[in-house]
Amino acid sequence: MRGRTAWVAAGGAAALVLTTATGAHAEGRGDIRVVKTVVNGGGNVIVGTSKTIRYPIDITVKDNSGVKGLTHVSTFSKTLLYTFADWNDDSSCTKKSTTTSVCRATMTIDPAWIADSDDIDSNRLAGVWQVNATVKANDGDYWISDDIAEYKVKRAAQLTTVIAPGKVAKGAAVTVTGKLSRANWEDRKYHGFPGQQVRLQFRKKGAARYGTVRTVTTDGAGKLSTRVTVTSAGSWRWYFPGTTTTSMRVSAGDALDLK
Repeated sequence: MRGRTAWVAAGGAAALVLTTATGAHAEGRGDIRVVKTVVNGGGNVIVGTSKTIRYPIDITVKDNSGVKGLTHVSTFSKTLLYTFADWNDDSSCTKKSTTTSVCRATMTIDPAWIADSDDIDSNRLAGVWQVNATVKANDGDYWISDDIAEYKVKRAAQLTTVIAPGKVAKGAAVTVTGKLSRANWEDRKYHGFPGQQVRLQFRKKGAARYGTVRTVTTDGAGKLSTRVTVTSAGSWRWYFPGTTTTSMRVSAGDALDLK
């Protein structure tokens, strides 16, 4: 233990336990329900080492008297139940009908906070997160819902490509190198990501798309290296598809011309 304060997420329902379409466990009063939840527009939340991240949680709520708003929103690691995402109690609701509104809560993640979220290793929190929320209707009905949505919070990745030399004769062999690294939330630096399969891709000059040439595994320092035979001018790049805990990344293309 390192004397840190772990941010433990508070659970929702405890008394009347029911099953709903969007919440594993819920309790409340009346006919108000959460009918849909979308986090970050349906995309992953990617967190690096310095930039503060803000992302929306859009919760569709329905009640016969109309929707008053959100009184609680929390999101946290599904396995560890810790969080480093903060809701400032600000929300807005857009009325879709007399009974239904979409209410938005904005979450904030500052990488400077993350290391204090886990006493062992804050990087363990990357992966699947869940959302809990309490919603309220105009007639006083309320509903406390657990696990109304799941999404992934991932460590940001970086990827480089270097091809040398930059101009060769047709049929020559060249070396394409690069490095895959990912954010370490403990020291807020990027470190090489070993043992990962990364695709080397090529786009012929004048073509619209890249195609995969081969797959290379990063070494112990996250470095990549392979030899290719040049048949035409074009651009080379590396493509990393990502993992459950680390973001997808595509390097900038490095152009190669023929003599």
